[in-house]
Amino acid sequence: MKQGVRPETAGAVFDHLPASPVEALQGTWDGAGLPSGHPLDGLLEYHGWRGKRFRDPDTVDPLLFRHGFGTLSVAAARIPYSLILRPPRLARAAAARQAVAVLLPLLSTHRPGARLRLAQWGSKVSAAMIYDGLPIIDHFRWVDQNRVMGLMDYRDMPAPFFFLLTRAPEIRDAG
Repeated sequence: MKQGVRPETAGAVFDHLPASPVEALQGTWDGAGLPSGHPLDGLLEYHGWRGKRFRDPDTVDPLLFRHGFGTLSVAAARIPYSLILRPPRLARAAAARQAVAVLLPLLSTHRPGARLRLAQWGSKVSAAMIYDGLPIIDHFRWVDQNRVMGLMDYRDMPAPFFFLLTRAPEIRDAG
């Protein structure tokens, strides 16, 4: 495992944080994975993941990627997750990075790809992002007014993926 925290520690921190209200997430957030030994650790960033944009509870851009001089919203349902997760080292190859850079514009969308709702994780009900057409729910907990910890619950992964979001200035779309 690279530098980071044990998954149990990340889970305990997440459980301890206060619930996040849905309306507090509105805006654009820069994302970063929280290294915990998960197969996705560093992978999104390697391919240019920027973060998430919550326009309103029903209009969410769940995957923003850097592209050129701007940002693209990528249709999460078009991503072949089985290729990314099995085996994950292929997704970290230089050829995969080049392929993703070429494919990003083809995967981009102007349509929302998720919604915000309240959902329970552990003993708390908090803001959660429910992906359209995917068995993924990102649960959020409040760190402070500019930071949120996220937990990605994906049915096809045995353990959750942890990440941090930091409030960002509004961004320019690339496409």
